[in-house]
Amino acid sequence: MKAYQLVLEGETPRLTVIDLPEPKPAAGQVVVRVRATSLNFRDLMILKGGYARGANYPVVPLSDGAGEVVAVGEGVGRWKTGDRVAATFFQEWRSGPAAPETAGSALGGARDGMLAEQVVLDEEGLVAIPEHLSFEEAATLPCAALTAWQALVWRGKMHAGQTVLLLGTGGVSIFGLQFAKMHGARAMITSGSDEKLARAREMGADFGINYRETPDWEKEVLRLTGGAGVHQVIEVGGAGTFEKSLKSLALNGHLHVVGGVSGFTADAPLGLMIGKLAEIHGIFVGSREMFEAMNRAISLHRMKPQIDRVYSFDEAPEAYAHLQSGAHFGKVVVSVG
Repeated sequence: MKAYQLVLEGETPRLTVIDLPEPKPAAGQVVVRVRATSLNFRDLMILKGGYARGANYPVVPLSDGAGEVVAVGEGVGRWKTGDRVAATFFQEWRSGPAAPETAGSALGGARDGMLAEQVVLDEEGLVAIPEHLSFEEAATLPCAALTAWQALVWRGKMHAGQTVLLLGTGGVSIFGLQFAKMHGARAMITSGSDEKLARAREMGADFGINYRETPDWEKEVLRLTGGAGVHQVIEVGGAGTFEKSLKSLALNGHLHVVGGVSGFTADAPLGLMIGKLAEIHGIFVGSREMFEAMNRAISLHRMKPQIDRVYSFDEAPEAYAHLQSGAHFGKVVVSVG
C-alpha cells in the first residue's frame, strides 16, 4: 500500500511517497482503510521541521483522517468491519484531564499519522463518525473542530446570548463560528479579506472586522459590544495578537490560546490579565470523550463542516502549498480514494 512519509534530509524534512506492507492488526487493534484526511497548521510546522513538540522522523504525516474498518484483531469489541470511523488526535487521551503521556500519542508527529491508504490503530483510538457526513467532511473533525469545541463548549461553557471572537477564517475559527451559532451565541470574526468576511456572514457571523483596514481591531470589538467586550476569544494568532485579544475580552471572559501563527513567544501583560479577571486556557485539541460529545451535537444539528478544497492523494503536496498560502476558508482535505 502507498503512504506519504516525512524523512529528514540533513535537518530538513521532505515529503515523499513510499510503499509499505499492508498492516495487520494485533490484539486490540483495527485496520482502517483511510478514505480522506485533512491538514492543520501543525502539519505545516512538522513539514518545516519547526514543531516545538518535535516529531519522530521518518513519520507518516497528518493527524486527521476518516475511513472504514477493514480488519479487527483478537479481542476487539468496539468495532466491526465496515464501521465508519475517525481517528482521535491523541490516541491515549480517552477521558478526563490530559496525562503526561498524552502528547506522546499524537498522530502525525509522535506517531505515524493518517496520510496513507491503510493504518492500524488501537480500538480505543477511534470514534464513530456522524452518519450524515461524508468521509471528506468527517476527516476535518479530529483536530480543528475538537479544538474549537473544547475551547468554547467544554471549557468556556458557551451559551445563548454570549459573544465570541474568532480570529481569521481557518479551520478552528470557522468551526468556532458554527458552534457559536449552534449554541445561540453571537459570533464576531476577523479577516484580511472582505470576500472571506462576506462568506463568514453568509454562515451566520454577526460581525466582521477587516484587520488590514482596521489594525486596531480590538478597539472595534469594544465599540461593537458597547464597551463590554466579548465573552470568549479563540486566540490562534499568538505573539502578534495575544494582547489585542486580551483587550477585546469582557470581565471574567475566557481567552482560549490554541495556536501561534505569528509566533509562540509573547510578553505577558499581567496587569491586563488581572484587571480583566480573565480565565486563560491553553487548548490542545481534546480527548475521545470530548470528540464523542461533539459528534453527538454535530449529528443532532446536522452540521456540515466547511471544506475549502479537496485534493487527490497524488496532490497532497499541493494541498500543503494551498494551506501555506493562507487562501483557504475552512478546511483543506486530501481524498485518499
